[in-house]
Amino acid sequence: MVLPIAYHPAYVHPLRTGHRFPMVKYELIPAQLRYEGIVSADSFFQPNLAETPTITLAHDRQYVDKLMDCSLDAKMVRRIGFPLSQSLVDRERYILDGTIQASLYALEQGVAFNVAGGTHHAGRDFGEGFCLFNDQAVAAAYLLDKGFAAKILIIDLDVHQGNGTAHIFEGNPQVFTFSMHGDKNFPFIKECSDLDIPLPDGMEDEAYLAVLKRNLDKIFTIFDPDFVFYQAGVDILATDKLGKLKLTAAGCQRRDQMVLDKCQQKRLPIQISMGGGYSEHIKDIVNAHVNTYKAAVDIFGF
Repeated sequence: MVLPIAYHPAYVHPLRTGHRFPMVKYELIPAQLRYEGIVSADSFFQPNLAETPTITLAHDRQYVDKLMDCSLDAKMVRRIGFPLSQSLVDRERYILDGTIQASLYALEQGVAFNVAGGTHHAGRDFGEGFCLFNDQAVAAAYLLDKGFAAKILIIDLDVHQGNGTAHIFEGNPQVFTFSMHGDKNFPFIKECSDLDIPLPDGMEDEAYLAVLKRNLDKIFTIFDPDFVFYQAGVDILATDKLGKLKLTAAGCQRRDQMVLDKCQQKRLPIQISMGGGYSEHIKDIVNAHVNTYKAAVDIFGF
């Protein structure tokens, strides 16, 4: 049995020199995983292009159509932060299908990854913050639609609030959205998750992990999920240029272990998307992401 990981070469999309989005990480993560012997080449599967009927399970049809034919107005494109092109839209469609397929693998094997994804700023009818479509929201809606899950927990530990995810599932009793994020960070106008935990600037490992443990315990007393999505952004690191928190790499890995331990103990399938990371040195981003895979291999026994 191998750890299932979605990856497509289209995940690495060309951007102008100096763009602050670290696109190169999507080729470095798989390379580092293989180099360290954490997984073999057999772990990786290539997703297909997600189709409109699937995408509209979580997104407005008019918004989807405008992205598909690249007719989104300039103001909305600026909000996204990437120049709009067909290849960019296709990239997002591959990411969507990667997360859907990974969630199906997780149902069979307990845990599965997408090298990309965690596009939690995309709401039902808008994109922003480098997010066009919301991969985990679409995958959650897909599982519900197909009857593969009935109650879904989305754990979002990126330093930025999962505003798009909250927007999509507001008022949906089948999905519990949990976001633990920097209080004074983007997005500055936040949506209402089922549970939002705003964090002060400068929070360090022990304080962060204590807050996380307390709230995970709380969630599992009030909500009984049969599937978990985990947005494992590493922009909580002290090295992150945008994060404003002060976690070490070890603290970030303990965060992942806490989430994965909880799911493994409760026999809950979990799909993991990588989320954000904007440290100055790309190795800090890649190593922190790779640590998430290491935790999964150790805890789930791959």
